[in-house]
Amino acid sequence: MLEELAVSDLGVIEHVSLVLGPGMTVLTGETGAGKTMLVDALELLVGGRADPTVVRPGATEALVEGRFVTGDEEIVLRRVIPREGRSRAYVNGRLATVSELSELGRALVDLHGQHAHQSLLAARVQRGALDRFGQVDLSALAEARQRLAHIDEQLAALGGDERERARLVDLLRFQVAEIDTAAIVDPTEDEQLEAEEEVLAGALEHREAAEAALTSLSGDGGAVDGLGAAIRALDGRAPFAPVEQRLRGLAAELADVASDLRATVELIEEDPARLEQVRSRRKLLHDLRRKYGDTLTEVLAFREEASSRLDALMAREATAARLEAERQAAWAAVTRAERAVGRARRRAAPALAEAVQANLRELALAKARLEVQVGDDPGDEVTILLSTNPGSPLLPLSKVASGGELARTMLALRLVLTEAPDTLVFDEVDAGIGGEAATAVGRALAALGDRHQVLVVTHLAQVAAVAARHVVVTKRVQGEQTSTTVREVGGEDRAVELARMLSGSPDSESARQHARELLGSV
Repeated sequence: MLEELAVSDLGVIEHVSLVLGPGMTVLTGETGAGKTMLVDALELLVGGRADPTVVRPGATEALVEGRFVTGDEEIVLRRVIPREGRSRAYVNGRLATVSELSELGRALVDLHGQHAHQSLLAARVQRGALDRFGQVDLSALAEARQRLAHIDEQLAALGGDERERARLVDLLRFQVAEIDTAAIVDPTEDEQLEAEEEVLAGALEHREAAEAALTSLSGDGGAVDGLGAAIRALDGRAPFAPVEQRLRGLAAELADVASDLRATVELIEEDPARLEQVRSRRKLLHDLRRKYGDTLTEVLAFREEASSRLDALMAREATAARLEAERQAAWAAVTRAERAVGRARRRAAPALAEAVQANLRELALAKARLEVQVGDDPGDEVTILLSTNPGSPLLPLSKVASGGELARTMLALRLVLTEAPDTLVFDEVDAGIGGEAATAVGRALAALGDRHQVLVVTHLAQVAAVAARHVVVTKRVQGEQTSTTVREVGGEDRAVELARMLSGSPDSESARQHARELLGSV
């Protein structure tokens, strides 16, 4: 509820401070006194468009402040409109954006009349109003949509699209299979094969070289024969005993070398088939190292990493398949819930339209037609259509031309709906009516005041008389300056103001008597 409103240097208002209470409060006064300017101030306070031209002549900026109380919470909103530059917004003393102010303002105040800030013009609010009126159960739909959104989040978290994952799985499978097919068991195999190829490729030359070496060592006149002759020449000669011993050692070593050389030669054979196998294997290993690592150790490490990635992807594919199945079930649940909500909304729409239209008849809109239109399942597109004159087409509320008619339609809706912001403002809701219709509008506003704080700008005494509080807005001219003052009236002062509204002559005793009768009948 709006507890206090302070306005400075806005239009004709130099400074005004209002302390407000619950129930219905009317603002009355001569045309041009500044009543609507107070409504404009409220609209600015809850995020309305700021125009520097509203700043009072001679002032550098206009200021609007409001203190709201909702439950145990107190909220102070502030809007500053400079003559030059952008407007500023504050929430509880903290700088805020206008959009933040607007979002908060929608929950605090609803304006009805010649203003854009009217929550019931919003499609989502009209849908919510229909749901509350028809007691439409949205829990199953909300749960189904939440479940579907959760599954979609899990699928998105898997990363990549399905085709990309399939391509990567195929590639990793090929890489792992290619390395496994090579059956590498020893990381040094390529070095061993290189040595074997060198032996096989030069087998003939190796044998010829060995034969020549053996001939030089143990053939006729070879090293063995020469060494034996030297030993025999020195045998038994004491001065050469050490040398003889060394020669005998050399002879034994030379015999061993010759034996090893013969054994090695016997192992070297020409084997073209084995040589081809070795060369083919070396090429295979070379190709693997070219693709997967500089060494066979790195190739084997690549294989382990690729295998791990493949396992993870296969698990992810299984998860994706499971989630896709769950998503189909969740989507089917959403569809079923949407159909149920759509049916419920279509059942409730005519009843809501009928209830509102009955109120319109009481509010001097007897010829008005109202319809609540519900779109395809789940019926999220809910539009309230209105035609105020016979022959006029049904149009969305946002396209209704007359501010007074729109305000009365909003009033009729509010009388039917139980939920609304704490503070409702109606600007000239009584435009173009009088007599019994005016009395009906007044009663309707007073009834609404039992549930909400209602602020009404009115020119009709019948409406003003039923209010719990009456505030008079007065324009005062001093020299070149025009200013507005406000004061709450009661007792005889209130009768005087009602007399002015009834006849234009506040001093008329008959008008005052009529005013007293109006107040007495409340």
